Order: sequence, then structure tokens, then C-alpha cells
Amino acid sequence: MQHERVETRVGLLIGLILFTVSIGGMVEIFPLVFDRGTQPIEGLQPYSALTLEGRDIYIREGCVGCHTQMVRTLRSETARYGHYSVAGEDVYERPFLWGSKRTGPDLARVGGRYSDAWHQAHLYNPRSVVPVSNMPAYPWLFENTLDGEQTAAKMSALRTLGVPYSDEQISSAAAAVRGTTEADALIAYLQTLGTDMRNYQPPAGE
Repeated sequence: MQHERVETRVGLLIGLILFTVSIGGMVEIFPLVFDRGTQPIEGLQPYSALTLEGRDIYIREGCVGCHTQMVRTLRSETARYGHYSVAGEDVYERPFLWGSKRTGPDLARVGGRYSDAWHQAHLYNPRSVVPVSNMPAYPWLFENTLDGEQTAAKMSALRTLGVPYSDEQISSAAAAVRGTTEADALIAYLQTLGTDMRNYQPPAGE
């Protein structure tokens, strides 16, 4: 009988529906109001002007199509690559480059594993250092140089998204990269990957 009273009174039915939806909405939305979001890991630094340009070259050349940057929480992965990836190390990534295919090895922890000279030889002729490699060569990276004209604009755009670049870093960006080869910029980027995680201490209970 009570159901019939509610269902036959359109105004009351609409009011009860709105009340129920409001309760569900508050349960979902209110926690987000007080959530600070993902916090950067301790010591995390944004990319310098040169490494930022190197990252863009990495994207342009399609490196993410063959290399992931995400160590999964599997024992076989952590034994090979190091600590599994955590959200706090990627808070400044726009866009993220986790990838999904491993034609080549994961690069999330490659920073500092090889010398700059090794990377130069590997980019110029991969088979000179890894005879069975099927990675293509990138000789043009050693010929192309950066002019830095767009670097400051990129950093300013990233600052609006929360990356903590200072005015000084932005104003000096063009000079920091001008005349540098694309190969050097890409190597500088690769040498930073995973280095912020070396002193990572997981939260208690993780």
C-alpha cells in the first residue's frame, strides 16, 4: 500500500529519487574534496629544459612503441628492473609514457646504468653494442640541433598543470638547450629515468 502511495504521487516520487541520488553523489564526491591527490615522492624533480626536450624527442621517434616505462609488481620484474613503479614518481608526466609493449627492455630504471658513450653508440648503431638488437639506428639525432625556441613555452604550459618550474628555469630554458644535438638531449633524458626512485622509502604498511 505504501509503495502504491509513492508511485501514484509523481511529485513525491521525484523528490525521493533526487534525495537518493544526492546521498549517493555526496558519498562519492565529498571524499575527493578533502583528498590531496597523488603526492610526488620525496626528492622528485621536474625535468630540466634539456631533458624535457629529450623526452619530446623520445615521443617523436616512437620509442614508447617498443619500450615500457612501468615496472610491474611481479618478482621477475623487480628482480630485473628494480623497485616497481609508484604513482608518486609520475605526477609531473604529461603525458605518461608507461607503454604496453616490450620489444625492447623496460626503461623505467635505465638512468645511470650505462655511460653516455654507450648510449651514443647504441643510438647511432645499436648492433655495435648489442649484436642481436633489432632496434633501428638513429644517426640523424647526431646531426639535428635544438634551437630552444619552444622550450620556455612548453615549461610554462606544464607549470599551469602543476609542474613546479620557477621563473628563472623558464627564462633560461632556451639558452640551456640551444645548439645541443638531439642525441645529447635524448641521452640526458634517458639518464634521468628512475634516478628519483633510488632513495625511495615506501610508506609504512605498503
